[in-house]
Amino acid sequence: MNYHLILTRQCNLNCVYCHGGEEDGNTEIQYSIDNLSDFLKKDRTNISLLFYGGEPTLRVPLIIDLIDRFPKATFMLQTNGLLVSQLPEDYIKRFHSILVSIDGTEETTDRYRSKGVYQRVIKNVRWLREIGYEGDLVARMAVSEQSDIYRDVRHLVDLGNPSFDHVHWQLNVVCDAEGNWNDFDGWVEKSYNPGITMLVEDWVSGLEEGRVQGIAPFLPVMHTILTGERTELRCGSGLDTFAIHVDGSIGVCPISPDWEFSIVGDIRTTRPEQLRGIMRVEDPCPTCDIEWVCGGRCLFANRERLWGDEGLRKVCKTVRHLIESLQNIVPRVQELIENEVISLDQLSYPVNNGCEVIP
Repeated sequence: MNYHLILTRQCNLNCVYCHGGEEDGNTEIQYSIDNLSDFLKKDRTNISLLFYGGEPTLRVPLIIDLIDRFPKATFMLQTNGLLVSQLPEDYIKRFHSILVSIDGTEETTDRYRSKGVYQRVIKNVRWLREIGYEGDLVARMAVSEQSDIYRDVRHLVDLGNPSFDHVHWQLNVVCDAEGNWNDFDGWVEKSYNPGITMLVEDWVSGLEEGRVQGIAPFLPVMHTILTGERTELRCGSGLDTFAIHVDGSIGVCPISPDWEFSIVGDIRTTRPEQLRGIMRVEDPCPTCDIEWVCGGRCLFANRERLWGDEGLRKVCKTVRHLIESLQNIVPRVQELIENEVISLDQLSYPVNNGCEVIP
């Protein structure tokens, strides 16, 4: 089982698509580590703990305490990267994955996240490499109207010093997207979908040279298409992945602590086995012809529909385009596998480390 631990709801940035940390209500954990330990001891599966916020590195002593308390767990960190160097090196090296928020080029990142953020993030990612961090280092992008998906993904894929192992992105379309965009439909038609097409072509051209570029949304989707193995919701939300909020409540997703439907338990009263598979996506996802590849994209968006049914359909069209673009190159990829230029295993990205896979 995978647990996102919300270590604080405070943040040291005020990004335009997120608006910073919470100012009202409980921002710090209200349960004891003993409460958490009692809950996790009842979980007989392999446990993954993903430190999340707000900004989790605002609570470095807490991170150290949790790693010391649960030595058998797999640890992951999702961070804006500004304070990561405050963690001791030996604790940094305990992380299986570190997901660093960076939105593409310096211009794109600073536009969304404040001037100078890009260079500070790059400096700290370079430090991670210099100290010998060997885990999965992921550039995690938030994509909105000022993004050029081709330019910004290519920038991060092509970085040499420092380099990222994988690049992943999520579209900024959860809440009232038309209020966040001047022309979402136009951006998708003229920028995003054409950019995805070009990225797929670049990616398969790299495969033909024996280079498997770590574009996280492409790898597992292509693996599914090639094997025909049906997937469930890829982020695992409501299935085997849950969030433990600062009050000790258990939610299906870390982004939805304030929606009653998403709260499915409490660490003080719930047993882990009661959670598995507790919530799944509803229509229209289960009857969609690409659901076996997509898995449903986002449980929260599927259930809450803050942008309405029409908004859900608009976003789904971007997913369909991505999947169809990858389906178009299947013959080329199959030939490369048959000729042992690449292997099927190289297209696998099996660990749920916070990359939702479907943007």
